[in-house]
Amino acid sequence: MRCGPWSTCSPSRRSRSLWTFFPDPWHKTRHHKRRLVNAENSRLIASRLAVGGLWRLATDWADYAEQMVEVLDAEPLLEGGVVERWDERPVTKFERKGRAKERAITDLAYRRVT
Repeated sequence: MRCGPWSTCSPSRRSRSLWTFFPDPWHKTRHHKRRLVNAENSRLIASRLAVGGLWRLATDWADYAEQMVEVLDAEPLLEGGVVERWDERPVTKFERKGRAKERAITDLAYRRVT
């Protein structure tokens, strides 16, 4: 599905998948409000996924991974958690930088359930 920003997509048009790999971690506490994975965006994205649709995420910031799990576990339309690295996930420059700094990469997958 291609319809521009998710907030403008018609709720009747559903996506089967969304990939969010290495979103900006906004690691300073005062900037956490700018993080992409938050309750409001998670609710919107879950509402735009088809039932059975999959949201795959990855980050190299441990505290952001913890926040993602907390936020996504709280979203009633989604089920999932930490998973093994998906073989088809492309290696990004952000992943390479994280690995160079010896940060652990966390992969997540959440499926729309209702």
